[in-house]
Parts: sequence; C-alpha cells; structure tokens
Amino acid sequence: MDYKATNKKSWNIRTEHHVQSEFYNVKGFLAGETALDEITLDLIGDIKGKKVLHLQCHFGLDTLSLARMGAKVTGMDLSDKAIDEARLLAEKAGLDAEFICCDIYDLPDHLDEQFDVVFTSYGVVGWLPDMNRWAEIVTRYLKPSGRFVFIEFHPVVWMFDDDFTKVTYRYFKTDPIIEEQSGTYAATDAPIQLKYVCWNHGLGEVVNSLITNGLQIASLKEYDFSPYDSFRHTVEISPKRFRIKHLEDRMPIVYSVVGYLKE
Repeated sequence: MDYKATNKKSWNIRTEHHVQSEFYNVKGFLAGETALDEITLDLIGDIKGKKVLHLQCHFGLDTLSLARMGAKVTGMDLSDKAIDEARLLAEKAGLDAEFICCDIYDLPDHLDEQFDVVFTSYGVVGWLPDMNRWAEIVTRYLKPSGRFVFIEFHPVVWMFDDDFTKVTYRYFKTDPIIEEQSGTYAATDAPIQLKYVCWNHGLGEVVNSLITNGLQIASLKEYDFSPYDSFRHTVEISPKRFRIKHLEDRMPIVYSVVGYLKE
C-alpha cells in the first residue's frame, strides 16, 4: 500500500470538516484568539523576530498563531487541501506566512533555508515510518544552536483500543497499522469514511533518533492530561485539561521534547 497517497487522501477528506469544526474554532482564531495550547506556549517562549519552521502544520492554525506572536513562519503539510485552507486563512487573518505542500521526507526538494526554531506537535510522528529520516529533517533545518520544540501524544496512549479498556497494540514499532473509521476526531459525526496508515513509536526510538542526528536534549517532559479533547471517555479536570475518565491520572497522555542543535 502507498501510505503517502492513502494518508494524503485521508487528510484531504478531513480538512473541510476540521476547518468548520468547533474543535479547531477558526472563528475564535479570526477574532484574535490563539490556537496554541498551554504546553506549547510555555515551551515555545518568545519567538518575536525568529524564523520558525512548522512541520506537519495541517491547515495552518498553529502556524498562523506563531506568526501572530511575531515570528517569520513557514509551514509544511502533506495535504494540498490543508495547505490551500492555510493560505486562505492567512489572507483572512491578515498574517504573513509561507506554506509548502509536500511529504515531510521530500522537504529538502522544496525548501533550502535554516531556522531559529523547528516546531511540530500533536499527532505527527505516528504518520511516519522512519524516525531517523524524520530527525534528519529536523536537524537539517536548524541553525547552529537552533531550537527544536516537539509535543506529541504519548506512545502509551496508542497501545489502547479506542475505548481505553484493553491493550491492543504493541508499544514498540513493528508493522504499519492500517485502520478505517467513520468521522474524524474533530467532527466525530462527520459523514465521511477514512482509511489511513500509521505507526507506533516509543519514546526511546523518537528521542534517540534526535540524539543520533546531533540534537542535544534539553528537556523531556510527560503530562497526565491532554490540552485537547481528542479521545473517547474524557473528562475535563480543569479548563482545557482532559483525561480519560476511568483511568484518571494513572497514565501519561502527552510528552514534550526540547533540544538544541550541537554546534
């Protein structure tokens, strides 16, 4: 199976419903709200005047929130529909950002710059089969001493079935996981059928790929909540902090990595 074509089709189908969803709240963004969550805002810090590359940016909501903070931002994504929406959203918001449509592994064919910050977050590495190639891309685009900010759903989450009642998948990467579903996380009742290919990547695999490619890890943090209501059976324990209700605080849901390129 051509995983890139399959996943591109899946994200093209999702995009229209995501743009219109309450989950993404485009209306709020256009009214001046940031799309960035508390973890991201804490880790990204002051980026005014910085060049930022946002990998796997979907339709650019976070990318443009970074631009609104004063950064010069470039976003890339596999989905052409998402990139079209990102450019339209930039125009509506009156914000300046560059957007590139390509597969992440092919980015060097489309972009030849270096950045102060490379950023990517939430539901990104699971779409990629090879963490070493991913880490090569990350470090390829960092200036000397440039900073990488990465936030992702914890690999423990992906071991469970959708109802979080049993362990269904291996923690460690093996064969690709091919799945089909109705609706999408941002619009569960959307009248769409999706087929996609993904992989599980443990913390060791992800972090060691970055270290091997020259990144000096400054922090690795784990969080017992998600800033997004992305799963079934959640409870909001405080504003914009969600846990799986029956698991309470007994499992990590999100992790983050911040690192610097060795000079």
